[in-house]
Amino acid sequence: MLGSPFFSPTGLLEEFDRLQKQMDSLLSTTWPGLTNIRAGRAGGFPAVNVGATPEEIDVYLFAPGMQPDQFDISIEQNVLTISGERNDPPPENARQYLQERFNGKFSRVITLPDDVDPERVEANYRNGVLHIRLKRQEATRPHQIEVKA
Repeated sequence: MLGSPFFSPTGLLEEFDRLQKQMDSLLSTTWPGLTNIRAGRAGGFPAVNVGATPEEIDVYLFAPGMQPDQFDISIEQNVLTISGERNDPPPENARQYLQERFNGKFSRVITLPDDVDPERVEANYRNGVLHIRLKRQEATRPHQIEVKA
């Protein structure tokens, strides 16, 4: 009984994380749109990675087979919305046995920190990856003050 995951703090947290993922999966398939805006759904298109430094937020969307003008990117009230459509129909008279590549409309929504400057955003698309760089406001970044003797 002492080997149970419920008796170690990390095991208990891992169990709660597993249950949360199962509930998110259940809710997203039963009632689409009901999951937390900050949470991504497993298997969503396009796949998204988000990273942060003291100077900026970097968002990477993995969307091969698209053109830069097929993305619609907007920021409103610290919410980044990326949408678009990918249409890659199979050739006529082709019989499809399996289709794992996503086609159709998509939308990804990411809640941003309060210190993002919406006027200083760059986006570029290369090799199937959309990279959005969002700069943080200068006034909110920590400044090191040198003490002189």
